[in-house]
Amino acid sequence: MWGIALIALVAGALLAVLVVRPRYRELERTVVERFNGRPWAVPARIYGDAFVLYPGIELEPTGFFTRLQRLGYREVTEPVRVRGEFRRDPHGSAVDLFLHEFHYPLHPEPGRAIRLELARGVMTQVRELETGNELFDVALEPEPLAGLYDQVWEERRVVPLARIPPRVVQAVLAIEDSRFYEHGAFDWRGILRAVVRNVAAGRIVEGGSTLTQQLMKNFFLSESRTFARKAKELAMAVIAERRYTKDQILELYLNEIYLGQSGVKGIFGVSEAAQFYFGKELSDVTTAEAALLAGLIRAPNAYSPLRSPDRARSRRDLVLAAMSAEGFLTEAEAAAARTDQVVLRRFALDRNAAPYFVDFVRRELAASYPPEALTGDGLRIFTSLDPEMQIAAEHAVGEGLTAIERRHPRLASTDPGERLEAALIALHPATGEIEAMVGGRDYRTTQFNRVTDAWRQPGSVFKPVVYFAALDPDGGAAHVLPTSPIADEPFTWPYEGRTWTPANYQDRYLGVVTIRRALEMSLNVATARVGFETGLPRIQTAAERLGFPGPLPAFPAMVLGSFEATPLTIAEVYAVLASQGQRTQARAVKQVANEADELVEGGRPLAITSVVSPQLTYLVTHLLEGVLERGTGRGVRASGFDRPAAGKTGTTNDYGDAWFAGYTPDLVTVVWVGFDRRRPLGLSGAQAALPIWTAFMREATAGRSARDFDVPEGVTLVTIDPTSGLRATPGCPETIVEAFLDADAPTEFCPMHGGIARGRAPTEVDDRDESDRGTGRGWWRRWF
Repeated sequence: MWGIALIALVAGALLAVLVVRPRYRELERTVVERFNGRPWAVPARIYGDAFVLYPGIELEPTGFFTRLQRLGYREVTEPVRVRGEFRRDPHGSAVDLFLHEFHYPLHPEPGRAIRLELARGVMTQVRELETGNELFDVALEPEPLAGLYDQVWEERRVVPLARIPPRVVQAVLAIEDSRFYEHGAFDWRGILRAVVRNVAAGRIVEGGSTLTQQLMKNFFLSESRTFARKAKELAMAVIAERRYTKDQILELYLNEIYLGQSGVKGIFGVSEAAQFYFGKELSDVTTAEAALLAGLIRAPNAYSPLRSPDRARSRRDLVLAAMSAEGFLTEAEAAAARTDQVVLRRFALDRNAAPYFVDFVRRELAASYPPEALTGDGLRIFTSLDPEMQIAAEHAVGEGLTAIERRHPRLASTDPGERLEAALIALHPATGEIEAMVGGRDYRTTQFNRVTDAWRQPGSVFKPVVYFAALDPDGGAAHVLPTSPIADEPFTWPYEGRTWTPANYQDRYLGVVTIRRALEMSLNVATARVGFETGLPRIQTAAERLGFPGPLPAFPAMVLGSFEATPLTIAEVYAVLASQGQRTQARAVKQVANEADELVEGGRPLAITSVVSPQLTYLVTHLLEGVLERGTGRGVRASGFDRPAAGKTGTTNDYGDAWFAGYTPDLVTVVWVGFDRRRPLGLSGAQAALPIWTAFMREATAGRSARDFDVPEGVTLVTIDPTSGLRATPGCPETIVEAFLDADAPTEFCPMHGGIARGRAPTEVDDRDESDRGTGRGWWRRWF
């Protein structure tokens, strides 16, 4: 008998050596790799641009309070006490704001209380509340736009144990594993207590798993309740407890636990949960809030305060009682915490705030970062997008297309592939930073980004390039002036043994017009004549210097935009005009930081190149201002957009593409409207694209100080008589301010009104006075 027992013992030992030990070693390797490597794939997080507050800005029109709402700030009636609170003065003279802490890579924001002093809604001063020090400006933290995920959509903010408040740690330990620092891999006392309570209740009301076991299950195992899974869990817990400290295990646990759902994304870890539920940094949560977070661990969706506030409150109170029983709180502290009203962050449906833009960012980053870095290394990507402008852009495109279809039912279609489409791109001309991007009317239907990938004929939005080349005195031939005459009447352009005969809309011709009038009214034949006299080589060279990828086709119809370009290219070209000759590539990414908040990209200055003269670009801008005042873009003014601006309508000869490209000194916006499957739209740029542009620009510039285009050295503004093109006299019935290169500025005075002799100066005429700009509304009537 003893022999049989000895044989069984030896056999068991052999089995342990041959089977169990290798399996144990395999589990040990698995645990060590997870603990010592990167425990989680943390997605890159994409942020919009910070919103800068400075004296002179209006708060309401710029969407300041809706920005606060999206960022999780809470309005209070008492003085602000903790980060994330703001208070409006009852008399409207100030707003007190306790900024969130935010780790910018170059200038971390510690989370200060500030006061914004106001006069009639305009910010006059910003000061620190604690010190009273005046600040030049201050920035709200950037809004998160999206994450770059791989297989599983998990949101997690990894924080070291040292930065997790003791109240949060105590709340979790009290309700989940009060003897965590006393027991080993498993807690026999806890297991026996759970068995007794479950038997008494007749159902499972308490588990006996330690935090270490829970961590092993979450890291490596499924939710299946089998003996094999439980055995693995226990073995891995033993391995973890043997190789790592309690603090290491607890840190991983607090960053790993699942605490709820935001749309399709899971909320993991106590830090992410504090942001999601309360809009707070983890360091700012109260005792009651810490207890609520700890109470979620057992069943996050069942105890969610967003879904079941009463159950969440009961569970929170249970955690507070456990904290008191374990000595973490006094009875008085627990009672006070039970009376605290937990204010939840206003819940918003999870959405990708700018899907076409995020795709563009991903494409921009793909050249420098491998896919696994973007989906797993926890990068923080700071972009140029203004979320409020983006909302305005999406609204303008959506409402604009709906309005077109309502007015023209023939253009409406229920087939997604046949629907009318649009694209909008807005960028800062001096930096190339993209502030809004809409690549189509519905990203869910099609992810094709028409801003970057739709090659369409620019039509008349190319015409300013022709006039730019013609105005250039260095082109090797006599250049034109804004006042130069040009014949708007039928003609034929011979080239390469062939001929081309351009035509105006409805074959209407105005006879002799000025260069200004030809561009303002977008006259095809007059523009073609300018192109013919200037020469295709000069126009091609000008186009390439302004940013069109060359070489452009060398046939006459090119001067009317009969080639293809993307809306992004058009925006980059118009940005050169708006920035007076400076060119920089459009960009979305400003900075990239790693998980340690160290800057890994974006510390270098912008690559800005001076490509054309500021004097010539200003002359074109001055002409394009007239397009909005008197020409094909006058609908902009009729719709109430009255800021200094320049722009150009664009319509292709088959009415397949409608454009409007325009700019202020600080914002370039291009809008395209048409069909993906090319067919006639039957509408001009003024009818289809201009209303969308105007609606967006009204919202995008609201609340910001308006400024005029700077007049560069070498340009003279002269008040002229539009009939003669000479300097105006007091007797001239119509006048207009015109821009000239200094060498071209007229010196003679108009002899046609009042009999003033040539060269004799009238009194009280200021060549640089712009007060009469745009007053010559009737100067062109003689050509009709």
